[in-house]
Amino acid sequence: MKNTLLYNLILLSVLLVCGCSSNDDECMKTITIPQFYFINNRSYSYEITQEVPCDFPEPSEPELIAPPELENFAYEVLKFKYTPDTGNNTSRLEFEIQLTNPNDYPVSGVPILTLNADGLVYSGSFSNDASVPCYEINADSSCTLIYDQEESLDLGMLSALELVNVQYLLTI
Repeated sequence: MKNTLLYNLILLSVLLVCGCSSNDDECMKTITIPQFYFINNRSYSYEITQEVPCDFPEPSEPELIAPPELENFAYEVLKFKYTPDTGNNTSRLEFEIQLTNPNDYPVSGVPILTLNADGLVYSGSFSNDASVPCYEINADSSCTLIYDQEESLDLGMLSALELVNVQYLLTI
């Protein structure tokens, strides 16, 4: 009788220990992933958090990503004029482009214009030389990017310059 009681107690203990599932398979942790990107040869960095299994390795090197674009961004070309020869040995580019942030949060970033210059398509920011650079756009608001510059024809002359697209890249 004593052996039966001892046997039942041992059996019950073994069942309790082995029968309870371990939560190790469901173990989750939150990690921070460092990321960076470049806009106009300038580096921007930020971090995101992500929930992963406990055995997931911690990131050791920052991850290079594409620059994030403003969601729902819209633009309207109010003026775009290229004068190949002003008569003063210069060409002139002038434009006004309304950039719209329809989101309910303000943003910081850089407008990037894609241009077609005599068949060569390239992208860049004109904000450094703009009178209104639009580095920030308030929530549910617009900013008008205003640019008016002349350049010497000593380096060459373009016959045509067309605006192809405008993006707004975030500098979080």
